[in-house]
Amino acid sequence: MPFVKKTLPLFILSLFFITFYTCDENQPSQVFNYKYLALGDSYTYGQGVCEFCSFPVQLVDTLYKHYDEDINLLSIAQTGWTTSNLIDQISSIMPSEDYDFVTLLIGVNNQYQGIPFTVFEEEFPILLEKAILLAKNDHNRVIVISIPDYSYTPFGQFYSNTELVSNEIARYNEFVSGLCEQENIYFEDITDLTILGLVQPELVASDGLHLSELTYSKIVDRIFHKASSLLN
Repeated sequence: MPFVKKTLPLFILSLFFITFYTCDENQPSQVFNYKYLALGDSYTYGQGVCEFCSFPVQLVDTLYKHYDEDINLLSIAQTGWTTSNLIDQISSIMPSEDYDFVTLLIGVNNQYQGIPFTVFEEEFPILLEKAILLAKNDHNRVIVISIPDYSYTPFGQFYSNTELVSNEIARYNEFVSGLCEQENIYFEDITDLTILGLVQPELVASDGLHLSELTYSKIVDRIFHKASSLLN
């Protein structure tokens, strides 16, 4: 959603920051036991929250606390990205194909920008295929997360037709969940958390639109068991 979009240079800095967070620069020979690739948009990047508050960083931290395992996180995500943008960036960055697990959360900007749904129908399967390939070509190592419903935020209430937004996001999520079921991919529906944003304002970030640190921690709680099962 471009109205609060950070610049690409900030995204690049964020990538380096995450790398430094997971790898002590005073120990250049550190060997990570596991690798995690997070693919998405603002909800993966962590727009509106601190550098350590996004769900991928919280997940890495939680896994470390439970298993004392070092995990190298690469986040390919930016505010405003559509499925097309994510496909292009994956092709540009060319990450290795040896990640122990991959998360994928994308689609809200396709809906927000009014891009025809057929584009999502064509491009999300491509992204899912790429995610599988990057996860050691193992579909069991991919975690797909549903699209949050931003109509239940102060921004959503003020600027949007809330019923239309909810219906359209539900359509996107139905397509994603159906494809995941068909391909036997793990799918975590977290949209129910996001529809509480108006009655529980602590679930919304200070920008009035994105998810808060608390919401991301709840997402981590939901995907933790699956992610931890892949540390073997």
